[in-house]
Amino acid sequence: METELKRAMARNPHLKTYLNEFGKKNGSFPRFLPQLSGDLKNEDYINILIPVGDPIFIHLYGSNQLKTVKYYAIEPKLNGKEKKKYQDVLDAILERSAEEEIPDTEAKLRVMIFKLLREVCEVSNEESKSSGPLQKGLDKIPVTPLEYDKIQYYLERNILGAGPIEPLIRDPYIEDVHCIGYQNIYIVHKIFDMLETNIRFESEGELDNWMRSMSERIGRPVSESRPIADGALPDGSRINIIYSTDVSRKGPSFTMRKFSATPISITQLIKWGSINEEIAAYLWLCLENNMSIFFSGETASGKTTMLNACLPFINPKAKIYSAEDTAEVQPPHPVWQQLITREEGPPESRVDLFTLLKAALRSRPNYIIVGEIRGVEGAVAFQAMQTGHPVIATFHASTVKKMIQRLTGEPIKVPVTFIDNLNVAMILQAVYRNGKFLRRCVAVEEIEGYYEDIGGVVTRAVFQWDPANDKHEFRGYNNSYILEEKIAKIQGYSDPREIYNDLFLRAKILRTMVENDIIEYHRVNKIIFDFAVGGVDSLPFLV
Repeated sequence: METELKRAMARNPHLKTYLNEFGKKNGSFPRFLPQLSGDLKNEDYINILIPVGDPIFIHLYGSNQLKTVKYYAIEPKLNGKEKKKYQDVLDAILERSAEEEIPDTEAKLRVMIFKLLREVCEVSNEESKSSGPLQKGLDKIPVTPLEYDKIQYYLERNILGAGPIEPLIRDPYIEDVHCIGYQNIYIVHKIFDMLETNIRFESEGELDNWMRSMSERIGRPVSESRPIADGALPDGSRINIIYSTDVSRKGPSFTMRKFSATPISITQLIKWGSINEEIAAYLWLCLENNMSIFFSGETASGKTTMLNACLPFINPKAKIYSAEDTAEVQPPHPVWQQLITREEGPPESRVDLFTLLKAALRSRPNYIIVGEIRGVEGAVAFQAMQTGHPVIATFHASTVKKMIQRLTGEPIKVPVTFIDNLNVAMILQAVYRNGKFLRRCVAVEEIEGYYEDIGGVVTRAVFQWDPANDKHEFRGYNNSYILEEKIAKIQGYSDPREIYNDLFLRAKILRTMVENDIIEYHRVNKIIFDFAVGGVDSLPFLV
């Protein structure tokens, strides 16, 4: 690692300068770690350097126990003279770009920018006294090799990338970004939870321009008359912008939920303790046998993460139909019809979730996935279940009782007698336990049905989380309505309790994967898909 760090410092002079200054001030140097381990959350003193792609590095420094860990982004800095040259170069490139063919892809735009950069700059090792703008488009701006590299980085960062928050976009260990005003940026780290960063916008005007640019990228421009926008960035990250200071009193603000290109696997969630292998095996049986499941919980409780991790349990030959406001679900199935709402444009051209779900009923899917049920589309989802189309969705409710209340109330208005079309509800929560931020499945409940004599819906808790011991209890063993009355009958068991053997077999497969550190998403999927086709003989290990 020491050799790797030396090479990184040789390639990136600003990194060498930063580390030398840090070493003089603190008497130590950070550890260079290309990858982070979850075990770091148990260490008290954190002093770590992470590469996220030259020329950006991340320095995590502080005490875990005292909650003083801070997040420092290390990137090239422009001094006053270099900022002037950067602006001159940018102006020159914008002027010349009018004569270029309009690029239709980001890759072509990058090629055009770098071509024009070479045309407007004259690179020399000698420091030039001149820093004035181009004269009549003929002269070149003199820059040193170091200045050229910095200007190239800032052009790419600000035009093609995410501007000042580019380091946060590149960092794979960040879940959320929170900005309230131009000098207040915090992140939620996958290992160290909420951290303050050294990243700042230089002024409210810079943040204002950035928000306008980002809102245009997601196709929902903000303005004083329309100050709130919500959508997905090109990399899939979800962003919510509140633009006007009339609405956001501490200054324009935004929240970004990072998109993971590869979903988290079910075995990783087991290893983290979010669920245990028996809960995962139960979901495996449910999805294998076309049960409808809602993943319910509060904001940032891990609903979509859990949903995505469970999707490989669906038959690999199934046709999946997904309907969402923002693309977040990622089934690994080859036959996947992905639909996104269209909220912009004239009313007659808009397409909402209600419309997409109605279209689903004519598309003959084996499974319908709804990103999040919030309104009248919920009633269509229950109609789909009633006609034999299993549905998976996320939902905002902290208990099954509250979930049923929301489903049967305005604006969703599902008749209470229809509720038993939903088979299973998983309740997830983000909890603090012993000073640590955790995401846990706190309950899995089955919807047995509406009973007129008691005037309500009967549910059964099959799994319950014990917060004192951080363990999940299988309360539904030999008492599961869905396993015994639904799935066992589908499988043709004369004794319905034989279905528990199937559950424990799948739990053993998942436990063996965790024990052998098989947590990479695609590797886990292959084992699950192979088992669906070839059974136990297809497994790469003995169970």
